[in-house]
Amino acid sequence: MNLIRVPIDTSKLARWADVRGWVRRRGHHTTFDEGRALHHLVTEALGPGVFKAFRLLVASRRTVGNLYAYSLADAETLRSATAVHALPDHLAVLRPQQIESKPMPSNWHEGQQLGFDVRVRPVRRLRTEITSSRGRFGQGAEVDAFLVDALRHSPEVTDANAGAEKRESTYLDWLAEQLAPAAVLVREHSRLVRFRRVRVARSGQGPEGPDATIHGDLIIADADRFAGLLARGAGRHRAYGYGMLLLRPANRSPLTR
Repeated sequence: MNLIRVPIDTSKLARWADVRGWVRRRGHHTTFDEGRALHHLVTEALGPGVFKAFRLLVASRRTVGNLYAYSLADAETLRSATAVHALPDHLAVLRPQQIESKPMPSNWHEGQQLGFDVRVRPVRRLRTEITSSRGRFGQGAEVDAFLVDALRHSPEVTDANAGAEKRESTYLDWLAEQLAPAAVLVREHSRLVRFRRVRVARSGQGPEGPDATIHGDLIIADADRFAGLLARGAGRHRAYGYGMLLLRPANRSPLTR
């Protein structure tokens, strides 16, 4: 498996998505679903399923960012794919000649501790209907994991009055479930570093949901399953920019706030 870097011009990505009709406008409000645009760009230019999960990182006040992903393909293979499949408008957004890759280790082992940085959409698909003073959430609905926990266990807590620690605790519980049984989350070294609510624009709908970035440590529990976890990512909406585990040095001292 390889770690891939693809340079992306984000201003041209937005214009490309607008031409495709993927920018939603309601009055003065505009919704641009960056994840949807990247999903289609990668699929069309590089091929379906090339990236199971990816992460776009853009520095402040920059218009060119880096799309990172894990893939069985290497840089040369991906550059060759763009030569065959990519349209001229794709090449205005991504820069195939600058695609880079590096082989990832294959010798993961149980007990190995690693740091990580992951952007996730912590939601749950309801198995049963939930009815409360806040409304009815039908079976199969996709709901913020924090809200599901509050509806079931702490009905007096609302999104408005929730403390940061309560939300963080809920999302760390959710992430621990996503990592298992491949890895164990080291909770004392993990924290929620960013949270916002994001409206997506897919299939003619614009549902709003949580967008969270978590930094932390994990301990590998099953080496083969961990390799699979890296390849596919964690949680839902992986094909739209969520769930990729970027690895970093482990933090072996407790975090301070």
